[in-house]
Amino acid sequence: MKKFLLAASLALAFAAGAASAETIKVGVTPGPHAQIMEKVKEVAAGKGLDIEILEFSDYVMPNQALADGELNANSFQHKPYLDNQVADRGYDIVSIAYTVNFPMGVYSKKVKSLEELADGATVAIPNDPTNGGRALLILADKGLIKLKEGAGLKVGPADVVENPKNLTFAELDAAQLPRSLDDVDAAVINTNYALEAGLDPSKDPIAREGEKAPYVNIIAINGKDKDAPWVKTLVESYHNDTVKTFVNDTFKGSVIAGW
Repeated sequence: MKKFLLAASLALAFAAGAASAETIKVGVTPGPHAQIMEKVKEVAAGKGLDIEILEFSDYVMPNQALADGELNANSFQHKPYLDNQVADRGYDIVSIAYTVNFPMGVYSKKVKSLEELADGATVAIPNDPTNGGRALLILADKGLIKLKEGAGLKVGPADVVENPKNLTFAELDAAQLPRSLDDVDAAVINTNYALEAGLDPSKDPIAREGEKAPYVNIIAINGKDKDAPWVKTLVESYHNDTVKTFVNDTFKGSVIAGW
């Protein structure tokens, strides 16, 4: 009888513990962000936080879903992108922690170096202001173009003041850039979309971005939730050594822990 009562008590305690676990919804893009959040979910479960992961195929909807209350947080963007979305759409969305950095790469099926790009070559870049600007900054850093002085991070083709090779810039949706490689001479592609397309961001690019701090990715939440207890748990779970080891072992330099 005592054994039965003890077992029943333990079962009730376990059920009460499970019932008290808080559940949050976190939006991610497919690929590394989703893979890493799965590992974060494992860590968070041990801290009493249940994470439901929702995947979005583009960069626009995760912030809209967060603003609409369909998500509690998202993890897919860097702060310059968030700042641009907040300025354009008036979202009350804030950054709460750094996550990982995805050094952007220049890919090509037609040339093996930037120097081989012919006069008048077409280079595809993302069509959103922050990632498009990021792509142009890489090309400027490699000496292909020169940008207007003081233009900052949100540069566009109109800010190119020197273009010795007369490059043409094709502005495409970031997710479509890997598919454009058959049609353009080169494309500047975000690492998550490169990985999703089967490219190796550590070996395949003909040029690669340096580890620039402004482009470290972030976790974002609604401003009203910044003092919610689950926020601290989510950040602690992400900034866990188990997660950092997973990032290093899984992506081998293609994705870099930014905390």
